[in-house]
Amino acid sequence: MSETPKTFVIETYGIDTIRDEDRTSRPRDLFRIQFGGANTFATIILGTFPVLLGLSLWQAVAATVTGLLVGALILMPMGLFGPKTGTNNAVSSGAHFGVRGRVVGSFLSLLTAIAFYSISVWVSGDAVAGALTRLFGMPDNDLVRGIIYAVLGALVIVVVVYGYQLMLAVNKIVVVANTALMLLGVVAFAGMFDFGYDPGPEAYALGSFWPTFVLSALIVMGNPISFGAFLGDWSRYIPADTPVPRLLGATFFAQLATLVPFLFGVGTATLVSGEQDYIFALVQVSPAWYTVLLVVIAFLGGMSTGVTSLYGTGLDFSSVFPRLSRVQASLFIGVLAFVFILVGRLAFDLIDSVNAFIGAIVICTTPWMIIMTIGYIVRRGHYDPADLQVFNQGRTGGRYWFTAGVNWRGMAAWIPAAIVGLMFANYPPLIEGPFRNSAGGVDISLPVTLVLAAAAYLLLLYAVPEPRYVFGPDGPRGVPATDGVAPEVVDDAGASVHRVARR
Repeated sequence: MSETPKTFVIETYGIDTIRDEDRTSRPRDLFRIQFGGANTFATIILGTFPVLLGLSLWQAVAATVTGLLVGALILMPMGLFGPKTGTNNAVSSGAHFGVRGRVVGSFLSLLTAIAFYSISVWVSGDAVAGALTRLFGMPDNDLVRGIIYAVLGALVIVVVVYGYQLMLAVNKIVVVANTALMLLGVVAFAGMFDFGYDPGPEAYALGSFWPTFVLSALIVMGNPISFGAFLGDWSRYIPADTPVPRLLGATFFAQLATLVPFLFGVGTATLVSGEQDYIFALVQVSPAWYTVLLVVIAFLGGMSTGVTSLYGTGLDFSSVFPRLSRVQASLFIGVLAFVFILVGRLAFDLIDSVNAFIGAIVICTTPWMIIMTIGYIVRRGHYDPADLQVFNQGRTGGRYWFTAGVNWRGMAAWIPAAIVGLMFANYPPLIEGPFRNSAGGVDISLPVTLVLAAAAYLLLLYAVPEPRYVFGPDGPRGVPATDGVAPEVVDDAGASVHRVARR
């Protein structure tokens, strides 16, 4: 029997398959990590965008709920792969993109991690800086904020180095503590709140209601979508025989619970509308007793979001570049993201930077998730964990080798869907596609990329059927298959010594 997991023991697993006896987590842990990772100031900031873009209070609430529900429904199936494969979603995607083609998932994981690790440390650091200025009269300048960013970023990296069990412990605390502290905000701001807040039609950032409403919903939607590449990092510790409805429910309700930080952001944004720095302004208008609690929210939230983002990418980056261990890869990505924080803080506008990154994440990750979901359905949830690890171990062949390690059905569906989606996108001023005004200014990049990815992938599955050996014993569901024999798994003589060591 496996020993009880220890919180302060450095995790030894990389992206290799988790043994059955070490799968000690349950769907409730998947719930905690997702909700804890999003129950933070980073999510609060996303919740302020509908108001910052000019919507009234109730319009902003409607945009937030819409974006969250759509994003949660798309995200739900992404928690199913880890228990089946025992590894993360990027490696699992090798079943549909090929064991080498799965680097698409690794790229998306890296993009998301840098964005959300940076946002979490950035906004949490600004909240702490504002509180120190308010409570102790400390100067507010780039040096002070840089020091705070460095401290928060370093603490995040420490948790990531220890790994999954410490991350789970941190998120268990954040789920309860930050929820309670945010709900106390109802008391703190009760006398200031205006339920009729409405800046009027002239405030719409994109000139009219619907374009602004859709953009707001898409920004909110970016939060659940951002978890798509990471759910397998945590669900791989859940037993393979866990019922599918429990896994789907854990993800859906975790995302639904994030209405707490989202609506906190919506509500408090109306209190400081017109201010350039939302976080600093909120700290200044808060009652003194709640200013202290905002520091706690910022600290715990920065830790939680930063950890959940950085952990998965360090895990996956070490498999793409096997010279690096999980710990070394996490340190590298952490330093890279910290540089991005400093450059973004000094050289760019926070709102523009967040807007652009969220847009890129939604448009590039959503078609990847749709292809994965369709693949899961037609494969009846059947995967071979050993053959998914072929490339990581410096071997060739196996069920998912396809053409030199790439399944062009998945790749040929994802690439044009992502490119066309970006051409229709409207995340001003950094992402403005040439077709952004094709629907009267309404951003239709999401439905375009979704429909194109699904249609192209299904068409390819029919036009160029996959070999029968990639399906389970019950065969494919709803698509044809061709006969064939899976290539024999053999050692690659040209593999690096680091990959060979993982055999």
